[in-house]
Amino acid sequence: MIDLHYWPTPNGWKITIALEELGLPYAVKPVNIGRGEQFRPEFLAISPNNRMPAIVDDDPPGGGAPIAIFESGAILQYLAEKTGRLIPSDVRGRYEVLQWVAWQVAGLGPMAGQAHHFRQYAPEKLPYAIDRYTNEVNRLYGVLDRRLSDREFVAGEYSIADIAIYPWVVPWQAQGQQLSEFPHLERWFRALEARDAVKRGVEVGKELRVPKMDDEAKKVLFGQTAKSIRG
Repeated sequence: MIDLHYWPTPNGWKITIALEELGLPYAVKPVNIGRGEQFRPEFLAISPNNRMPAIVDDDPPGGGAPIAIFESGAILQYLAEKTGRLIPSDVRGRYEVLQWVAWQVAGLGPMAGQAHHFRQYAPEKLPYAIDRYTNEVNRLYGVLDRRLSDREFVAGEYSIADIAIYPWVVPWQAQGQQLSEFPHLERWFRALEARDAVKRGVEVGKELRVPKMDDEAKKVLFGQTAKSIRG
């Protein structure tokens, strides 16, 4: 069994989608990031960067003690290697996938996150920041659109690269984007959202979501009260 320390966000969805695609048994352990639960000592023992998702697998490959893994990209790679699925076994195919996982982790995710922050949550509307991150997400969508112009999936066969990227396109409207500007990306996006495992993965923890982030949650998420929570 895999314990998944989770909250329903794009980074969390990456792992629930992968687990659903792979058919691995897992138990959800909610980490309410709007209430500072990511700073609790028991969670920091698993995820020292106080970010979810994180997993604990009590049946790791080769046996032995349970293994804890944090950072969504590392978790995706671990799950793919554990099952021998969603990642090629040959070196060229493997790194074709891993470089696009890295592209999402280092590029699309952080830039889209900043776009969300400055467009929706920042206490002061800063046109420079809004334009900077909205435009960078637009550029990254263009990179993905060109990549998908001659292939069905990001790295050939369906893989953890697609699973890593998809959740960060789900909130495209909040990022100030229009999918219609990117026809190849939109075709890929619609194909993924129609997959049963993707649907199930995005629905995990739906009951945990709140319709609107309150002021206290904003303070916690954006670092204003993290020090006091850590003690």
